[in-house]
Amino acid sequence: MRRRLPGANRPLTLAAISTTLAFLRNTKRMIDHPLPDQDAWVLLFSNNSMPVLRVTKRRLEEMRADIDNVDARELARVILQDPIMTVRVLAYIQPLRGRSLQNDITTIAGAVMMAGLLPFFRRFDALPTIEDTLKGYDPHALLGILHVIRRSQRAADYAQDWAIWRHDLGMEEIRIAALLHDLAEILVWCFAPKLGLAILARQQAQPTMRSADAQMQVLGLSFQEIQQALCKVWHLPDLLAQLIDDHHTEQPRVRNVSLAVRLARHSANGWDDPALPDDFSDIGTLLNLTPDAVRRHLGLDKPAADDQPQ
Repeated sequence: MRRRLPGANRPLTLAAISTTLAFLRNTKRMIDHPLPDQDAWVLLFSNNSMPVLRVTKRRLEEMRADIDNVDARELARVILQDPIMTVRVLAYIQPLRGRSLQNDITTIAGAVMMAGLLPFFRRFDALPTIEDTLKGYDPHALLGILHVIRRSQRAADYAQDWAIWRHDLGMEEIRIAALLHDLAEILVWCFAPKLGLAILARQQAQPTMRSADAQMQVLGLSFQEIQQALCKVWHLPDLLAQLIDDHHTEQPRVRNVSLAVRLARHSANGWDDPALPDDFSDIGTLLNLTPDAVRRHLGLDKPAADDQPQ
């Protein structure tokens, strides 16, 4: 038996379908073992209602109650603080584009305006929350996912700031890409928290271990592999899929995103993390600043140094 998901490159295997559908028949049970392959993870995430942050749900409910006074840009700001809500909106809007639009919708405000406020709020009514999904589970799992989301928010802030510095006209595209860069990791924490904890334990036991290596040891594949497959299945804009893909860091916009994610990840360990000097140097190359100037721009200590490279 072979079946294709829309946009997938390979047919799903029988093992992927049967294993994942067994989970879907009992959604209260979390995955506690690796799924057979990338397709199984894609099927899992594509067939579940992905939960959002509780604060996102509350803010959307408040705006729905006062819909006559809702501004699309204000609504977009709420959405852009939540990686899962952001990708849900982007995935929702793609089939609505029709053939009349020549370009992808790559901004949240544009997506909201295209959908219309009433249809938008009808579509995203009664959203599940991350906090409720993980209620009763190991509390370290909730802490783990909130840590990754906070890291993604910081990466998005850094990426947007540097995009403005670089006069990038597609500033929101850069922000969204940084926010979604670690989406697969967030989803694994949602639906397989035991595996998320196992990956974290390996990294804590071996601080020098690469994140991708820890993922391979536990899952048998990397978050990036899952994520690129999800971009295709959800028909996300090609531009965003490329900006999220670390294999294209020779491009300044992708490097902007990648370095923002790196800085958020390393600084989460404290500003004395040994990887940060290399980050400051690479960010300086991107922004045409010295490493000391990058530190000052980030609001850190201000050592004596010229702002511009020699």
